[in-house]
Amino acid sequence: MAPGTRYARCPLGSWEVALAAPHPRLRPGVISYRGIRLALGRPRRRLEVPIGAVTLMLGFERPVRISALTGGGGAEPESVSLVSVLSGLGTTPVIGEHDGHLAGIEVLLTPWAAFTLFGTALHEVADRSLDPDALGVRPGPGRWRSVSELAAALGSLPSWSARFALLDDAFARWSAAGPPAGARTVRAWGELVRTGGAAPVGYIADEVGWSVRQLENRFRERIGIGPKAAGRVLRLQRARRMLAAGRSQAETAAVCGYYDQSHLSGEFKAMTGCTPREFTAGRRTPRPLNGPPAADRLADEPTSLVLL
Repeated sequence: MAPGTRYARCPLGSWEVALAAPHPRLRPGVISYRGIRLALGRPRRRLEVPIGAVTLMLGFERPVRISALTGGGGAEPESVSLVSVLSGLGTTPVIGEHDGHLAGIEVLLTPWAAFTLFGTALHEVADRSLDPDALGVRPGPGRWRSVSELAAALGSLPSWSARFALLDDAFARWSAAGPPAGARTVRAWGELVRTGGAAPVGYIADEVGWSVRQLENRFRERIGIGPKAAGRVLRLQRARRMLAAGRSQAETAAVCGYYDQSHLSGEFKAMTGCTPREFTAGRRTPRPLNGPPAADRLADEPTSLVLL
Protein backbone atom coordinates (compact mmCIF):
# COMPACT_ATOMS: atom_id res chain seq x y z
CA MET A 1 0.00 0.00 0.00
CA ALA A 2 1.36 3.41 -0.97
CA PRO A 3 2.51 5.89 1.71
CA GLY A 4 -0.31 8.20 2.70
CA THR A 5 -2.98 5.56 2.08
CA ARG A 6 -5.90 5.19 4.46
CA TYR A 7 -8.35 2.32 4.29
CA ALA A 8 -11.33 1.51 6.47
CA ARG A 9 -14.60 -0.35 6.62
CA CYS A 10 -17.62 1.50 7.95
CA PRO A 11 -21.33 0.83 8.40
CA LEU A 12 -21.88 2.04 4.83
CA GLY A 13 -19.21 -0.17 3.22
CA SER A 14 -15.52 0.55 2.65
CA TRP A 15 -13.34 3.42 1.50
CA GLU A 16 -9.73 4.00 0.54
CA VAL A 17 -7.85 7.26 -0.01
CA ALA A 18 -4.22 7.53 -1.15
CA LEU A 19 -2.40 10.88 -1.18
CA ALA A 20 0.84 11.59 -3.03
CA ALA A 21 2.98 14.49 -4.17
CA PRO A 22 3.87 14.57 -7.87
CA HIS A 23 7.50 14.15 -8.90
CA PRO A 24 9.53 17.33 -8.15
CA ARG A 25 10.08 17.95 -11.87
CA LEU A 26 6.31 18.47 -12.25
CA ARG A 27 5.93 20.89 -9.36
CA PRO A 28 4.66 23.47 -8.71
CA GLY A 29 2.46 23.08 -11.81
CA VAL A 30 1.05 19.70 -10.80
CA ILE A 31 -0.10 20.27 -7.23
CA SER A 32 -1.28 16.91 -5.87
CA TYR A 33 -2.58 13.39 -6.53
CA ARG A 34 -5.44 11.82 -4.57
CA GLY A 35 -6.45 8.23 -5.24
CA ILE A 36 -10.03 7.32 -4.30
CA ARG A 37 -11.91 4.05 -4.04
CA LEU A 38 -15.37 4.08 -2.47
CA ALA A 39 -17.74 1.14 -2.09
CA LEU A 40 -20.63 2.52 -0.07
CA GLY A 41 -24.17 1.31 0.36
CA ARG A 42 -25.83 4.56 -0.66
CA PRO A 43 -25.31 7.50 -3.02
CA ARG A 44 -23.04 10.36 -2.08
CA ARG A 45 -23.60 14.02 -2.87
CA ARG A 46 -21.23 16.96 -2.32
CA LEU A 47 -21.18 20.68 -2.89
CA GLU A 48 -17.90 21.75 -4.52
CA VAL A 49 -16.99 25.43 -4.38
CA PRO A 50 -14.60 27.34 -6.68
CA ILE A 51 -10.88 26.98 -5.98
CA GLY A 52 -7.75 28.40 -7.55
CA ALA A 53 -6.84 25.19 -9.36
CA VAL A 54 -7.91 23.10 -12.33
CA THR A 55 -9.24 19.66 -11.32
CA LEU A 56 -8.73 16.53 -13.41
CA MET A 57 -10.56 13.39 -12.29
CA LEU A 58 -9.23 10.25 -13.99
CA GLY A 59 -12.04 7.77 -13.41
CA PHE A 60 -11.55 4.01 -13.56
CA GLU A 61 -15.10 2.67 -13.55
CA ARG A 62 -18.38 4.45 -12.90
CA PRO A 63 -19.40 8.01 -13.75
CA VAL A 64 -19.94 10.97 -11.49
CA ARG A 65 -22.80 13.37 -12.14
CA ILE A 66 -21.94 17.06 -11.95
CA SER A 67 -24.61 19.76 -11.82
CA ALA A 68 -23.79 23.44 -12.14
CA LEU A 69 -25.53 25.76 -9.68
CA THR A 70 -26.21 28.98 -11.51
CA GLY A 71 -28.88 30.37 -9.19
CA GLY A 72 -30.94 31.30 -12.20
CA GLY A 73 -34.66 31.67 -11.56
CA GLY A 74 -35.42 28.19 -10.29
CA ALA A 75 -34.31 26.51 -13.53
CA GLU A 76 -33.00 22.95 -13.39
CA PRO A 77 -29.20 22.97 -13.12
CA GLU A 78 -27.23 21.84 -16.17
CA SER A 79 -25.78 18.37 -15.54
CA VAL A 80 -23.22 16.05 -17.11
CA SER A 81 -22.40 12.43 -16.26
CA LEU A 82 -18.76 11.51 -16.90
CA VAL A 83 -16.16 8.93 -15.88
CA SER A 84 -13.18 11.28 -16.35
CA VAL A 85 -13.75 14.99 -15.77
CA LEU A 86 -11.80 18.19 -16.37
CA SER A 87 -13.03 21.21 -14.39
CA GLY A 88 -11.54 24.62 -15.12
CA LEU A 89 -11.42 27.73 -12.98
CA GLY A 90 -14.76 29.37 -12.40
CA THR A 91 -16.84 31.45 -10.01
CA THR A 92 -19.87 29.18 -9.54
CA PRO A 93 -20.36 26.08 -7.34
CA VAL A 94 -21.31 22.60 -8.54
CA ILE A 95 -22.93 19.51 -7.06
CA GLY A 96 -21.06 16.24 -7.55
CA GLU A 97 -22.87 12.95 -6.93
CA HIS A 98 -22.43 9.24 -7.56
CA ASP A 99 -24.12 5.97 -6.65
CA GLY A 100 -21.73 5.18 -3.80
CA HIS A 101 -19.12 3.45 -5.95
CA LEU A 102 -16.27 5.58 -7.22
CA ALA A 103 -12.66 4.86 -8.17
CA GLY A 104 -10.06 7.07 -9.75
CA ILE A 105 -7.34 9.65 -9.21
CA GLU A 106 -8.03 13.33 -8.68
CA VAL A 107 -5.24 15.61 -9.91
CA LEU A 108 -4.97 19.29 -9.03
CA LEU A 109 -3.18 21.53 -11.50
CA THR A 110 -2.21 25.17 -11.54
CA PRO A 111 -4.13 26.65 -14.46
CA TRP A 112 -0.97 27.50 -16.40
CA ALA A 113 0.19 23.88 -16.10
CA ALA A 114 -3.21 22.68 -17.38
CA PHE A 115 -2.77 24.98 -20.40
CA THR A 116 0.53 23.26 -21.20
CA LEU A 117 -0.65 19.70 -20.51
CA PHE A 118 -3.79 19.95 -22.64
CA GLY A 119 -2.50 22.40 -25.23
CA THR A 120 -5.74 24.32 -25.46
CA ALA A 121 -7.00 27.76 -24.45
CA LEU A 122 -8.36 27.43 -20.93
CA HIS A 123 -11.36 29.70 -21.51
CA GLU A 124 -12.76 26.56 -23.21
CA VAL A 125 -13.10 24.92 -19.76
CA ALA A 126 -13.82 27.97 -17.57
CA ASP A 127 -16.85 27.39 -15.34
CA ARG A 128 -17.34 24.01 -17.02
CA SER A 129 -16.91 20.32 -16.24
CA LEU A 130 -16.36 18.20 -19.32
CA ASP A 131 -14.76 15.06 -20.72
CA PRO A 132 -11.12 16.10 -21.25
CA ASP A 133 -11.00 14.21 -24.54
CA ALA A 134 -13.88 16.36 -25.82
CA LEU A 135 -11.46 19.28 -26.16
CA GLY A 136 -10.41 17.87 -29.51
CA VAL A 137 -6.73 17.86 -28.65
CA ARG A 138 -4.42 14.93 -28.14
CA PRO A 139 -1.86 15.10 -25.34
CA GLY A 140 1.78 14.63 -26.27
CA PRO A 141 3.93 11.54 -26.79
CA GLY A 142 3.61 8.31 -24.84
CA ARG A 143 1.72 5.07 -25.02
CA TRP A 144 -1.48 6.77 -23.87
CA ARG A 145 -2.40 9.50 -26.31
CA SER A 146 -5.75 10.37 -24.75
CA VAL A 147 -6.95 10.89 -21.21
CA SER A 148 -9.39 7.97 -21.44
CA GLU A 149 -6.54 5.61 -22.45
CA LEU A 150 -4.42 6.86 -19.57
CA ALA A 151 -7.30 6.45 -17.08
CA ALA A 152 -7.88 2.85 -18.26
CA ALA A 153 -4.19 2.07 -17.88
CA LEU A 154 -4.17 3.54 -14.36
CA GLY A 155 -7.19 1.49 -13.35
CA SER A 156 -5.52 -1.75 -14.50
CA LEU A 157 -2.46 -1.29 -12.28
CA PRO A 158 -2.25 -3.19 -8.96
CA SER A 159 -1.22 -0.38 -6.58
CA TRP A 160 -1.49 3.35 -5.97
CA SER A 161 2.30 3.68 -6.07
CA ALA A 162 2.38 2.24 -9.58
CA ARG A 163 -0.47 4.52 -10.67
CA PHE A 164 1.21 7.65 -9.32
CA ALA A 165 4.49 6.68 -11.04
CA LEU A 166 2.65 6.26 -14.34
CA LEU A 167 1.03 9.67 -13.90
CA ASP A 168 4.43 11.25 -13.27
CA ASP A 169 5.73 9.75 -16.51
CA ALA A 170 2.69 10.66 -18.62
CA PHE A 171 2.52 14.24 -17.34
CA ALA A 172 6.26 14.77 -17.87
CA ARG A 173 5.91 13.67 -21.50
CA TRP A 174 2.76 15.70 -22.15
CA SER A 175 4.20 18.79 -20.49
CA ALA A 176 7.40 18.61 -22.55
CA ALA A 177 5.36 18.44 -25.76
CA GLY A 178 2.82 21.14 -24.85
CA PRO A 179 2.88 24.91 -25.40
CA PRO A 180 4.72 26.77 -22.63
CA ALA A 181 2.60 29.09 -20.52
CA GLY A 182 5.46 31.59 -20.34
CA ALA A 183 7.38 32.97 -17.39
CA ARG A 184 5.29 36.14 -17.18
CA THR A 185 2.05 34.19 -16.99
CA VAL A 186 3.46 32.02 -14.21
CA ARG A 187 4.73 35.09 -12.37
CA ALA A 188 1.42 36.95 -12.73
CA TRP A 189 -0.53 33.97 -11.40
CA GLY A 190 1.96 33.53 -8.56
CA GLU A 191 1.57 37.16 -7.52
CA LEU A 192 -2.20 36.84 -7.44
CA VAL A 193 -1.94 33.67 -5.33
CA ARG A 194 0.65 35.22 -3.01
CA THR A 195 -1.67 38.13 -2.20
CA GLY A 196 -4.74 35.95 -1.75
CA GLY A 197 -6.37 37.55 -4.78
CA ALA A 198 -5.93 41.07 -3.39
CA ALA A 199 -3.33 42.41 -5.85
CA PRO A 200 -4.86 45.03 -8.19
CA VAL A 201 -4.91 44.09 -11.87
CA GLY A 202 -2.89 47.17 -12.82
CA TYR A 203 -0.21 46.30 -10.28
CA ILE A 204 0.17 42.75 -11.61
CA ALA A 205 0.36 44.04 -15.19
CA ASP A 206 3.12 46.46 -14.22
CA GLU A 207 4.99 43.76 -12.31
CA VAL A 208 5.22 41.48 -15.37
CA GLY A 209 5.61 44.22 -17.99
CA TRP A 210 2.25 43.90 -19.75
CA SER A 211 -0.58 46.28 -20.38
CA VAL A 212 -3.82 45.51 -18.56
CA ARG A 213 -5.33 44.33 -21.85
CA GLN A 214 -2.39 41.98 -22.47
CA LEU A 215 -2.72 40.58 -18.96
CA GLU A 216 -6.45 39.98 -19.42
CA ASN A 217 -5.88 38.25 -22.77
CA ARG A 218 -3.13 36.01 -21.40
CA PHE A 219 -5.26 35.07 -18.40
CA ARG A 220 -8.22 34.19 -20.61
CA GLU A 221 -6.03 31.92 -22.72
CA ARG A 222 -3.67 30.42 -20.15
CA ILE A 223 -5.57 30.68 -16.85
CA GLY A 224 -9.17 30.43 -18.08
CA ILE A 225 -10.76 33.47 -16.46
CA GLY A 226 -9.70 37.09 -16.20
CA PRO A 227 -7.42 38.34 -13.41
CA LYS A 228 -10.27 40.13 -11.64
CA ALA A 229 -12.45 36.99 -11.57
CA ALA A 230 -9.46 34.88 -10.53
CA GLY A 231 -8.83 37.33 -7.70
CA ARG A 232 -12.42 36.84 -6.50
CA VAL A 233 -11.90 33.07 -6.36
CA LEU A 234 -8.60 33.32 -4.48
CA ARG A 235 -9.94 35.96 -2.09
CA LEU A 236 -12.93 33.82 -1.16
CA GLN A 237 -10.68 30.78 -0.80
CA ARG A 238 -8.66 32.71 1.79
CA ALA A 239 -11.86 33.85 3.51
CA ARG A 240 -13.15 30.26 3.80
CA ARG A 241 -9.86 29.24 5.33
CA MET A 242 -10.02 32.02 7.92
CA LEU A 243 -13.64 31.29 8.83
CA ALA A 244 -12.84 27.58 9.22
CA ALA A 245 -10.06 28.56 11.63
CA GLY A 246 -12.60 30.36 13.82
CA ARG A 247 -12.05 33.97 12.74
CA SER A 248 -15.09 36.24 12.75
CA GLN A 249 -16.83 37.39 9.59
CA ALA A 250 -15.97 41.02 10.34
CA GLU A 251 -12.26 40.28 10.79
CA THR A 252 -12.22 38.01 7.74
CA ALA A 253 -13.84 40.66 5.57
CA ALA A 254 -11.30 43.28 6.65
CA VAL A 255 -8.24 41.05 6.20
CA CYS A 256 -9.32 39.66 2.82
CA GLY A 257 -10.10 43.04 1.29
CA TYR A 258 -13.90 43.09 1.25
CA TYR A 259 -15.65 46.42 1.73
CA ASP A 260 -17.53 45.09 4.74
CA GLN A 261 -19.16 41.98 6.16
CA SER A 262 -22.14 42.35 3.83
CA HIS A 263 -19.82 42.34 0.81
CA LEU A 264 -18.17 39.12 2.06
CA SER A 265 -21.57 37.50 2.61
CA GLY A 266 -22.76 38.45 -0.87
CA GLU A 267 -19.64 37.04 -2.54
CA PHE A 268 -19.88 33.90 -0.42
CA LYS A 269 -23.48 33.33 -1.46
CA ALA A 270 -22.72 33.97 -5.13
CA MET A 271 -19.80 31.54 -5.28
CA THR A 272 -20.85 28.80 -2.87
CA GLY A 273 -24.64 28.90 -2.93
CA CYS A 274 -24.84 29.41 0.84
CA THR A 275 -24.01 32.01 3.48
CA PRO A 276 -20.78 31.93 5.48
CA ARG A 277 -22.73 30.75 8.52
CA GLU A 278 -24.43 27.93 6.58
CA PHE A 279 -21.15 26.78 5.05
CA THR A 280 -19.32 26.81 8.39
CA ALA A 281 -22.16 24.96 10.12
CA GLY A 282 -22.27 22.36 7.36
CA ARG A 283 -18.54 21.76 7.74
CA ARG A 284 -19.04 21.03 11.45
CA THR A 285 -21.77 18.41 10.93
CA PRO A 286 -20.47 15.17 12.50
CA ARG A 287 -19.75 12.33 10.06
CA PRO A 288 -20.48 8.67 10.86
CA LEU A 289 -17.77 6.90 12.87
CA ASN A 290 -15.16 5.50 10.45
CA GLY A 291 -17.16 6.96 7.57
CA PRO A 292 -15.39 8.17 4.45
CA PRO A 293 -13.51 11.47 4.89
CA ALA A 294 -14.87 14.76 3.56
CA ALA A 295 -11.96 14.70 1.07
CA ASP A 296 -11.42 18.37 0.33
CA ARG A 297 -9.61 18.89 -2.95
CA LEU A 298 -6.92 21.15 -1.45
CA ALA A 299 -4.99 20.00 1.61
CA ASP A 300 -6.17 21.78 4.76
CA GLU A 301 -8.60 23.88 2.70
CA PRO A 302 -12.42 23.91 3.10
CA THR A 303 -13.51 23.25 -0.48
CA SER A 304 -16.65 21.12 -0.15
CA LEU A 305 -19.69 20.20 1.88
CA VAL A 306 -20.96 16.62 2.13
CA LEU A 307 -24.71 16.86 1.51
CA LEU A 308 -25.51 13.12 1.56
